[in-house]
Amino acid sequence: MSLNHIELVAFDCDGVLFDTAQANRFYYSHILEHFGRPALTEEQFRFVHMHTVHESIAYLISDENTLEAAHDFRKTMDYRKYLSYLKVEPQLVALLEKLRPRIKTAIATNRTDTMEQLLAEFDLDGYFDLVVTSSDVKQPKPHPEALLKILEYFGLRSHQAIYIGDSQVDELAARAAKMPLVAYRNRELTADYHIDSLGELEELLEI
Repeated sequence: MSLNHIELVAFDCDGVLFDTAQANRFYYSHILEHFGRPALTEEQFRFVHMHTVHESIAYLISDENTLEAAHDFRKTMDYRKYLSYLKVEPQLVALLEKLRPRIKTAIATNRTDTMEQLLAEFDLDGYFDLVVTSSDVKQPKPHPEALLKILEYFGLRSHQAIYIGDSQVDELAARAAKMPLVAYRNRELTADYHIDSLGELEELLEI
């Protein structure tokens, strides 16, 4: 099925633009280790991979006093030490170069204060027309606010855009925004389209 009418492609970050699994594991494991907590479990990893850093730390550390200390500790952590564990998804740059300028590009992510640094590190900061993080909205995903904010910015309706996501929070956000979802490497999601590589979008969009 063709998507040649689409005027905007919005992307999630973790698991779509980048393989961030190893970086996220090390990041949150470092926090847990600092406070003498057990190692990150698979269930905990699945949660932190989808949610904001504030939600993730609250999920990992329930004690109120330790929670406040964990947030303070996080602010002292240099995220640059984790960047070497990130991998840009194959075909991303080639896809972005084909999309722009005819098709607008945006990011809707539950990341907070690391997005700008991440894009700059991988020379991607010039490829997106708009970036919306959880710091830019009152309610992060799965609430649709980030996607609705993107649509409003470009003056588009939901059927004129698609969202590329890989998690349940992406599915719920897209559904609430009434935006077609392209599920990336996750066949368990209920989505309008499923792809296993970003290059497959070129066929769908006929670019």
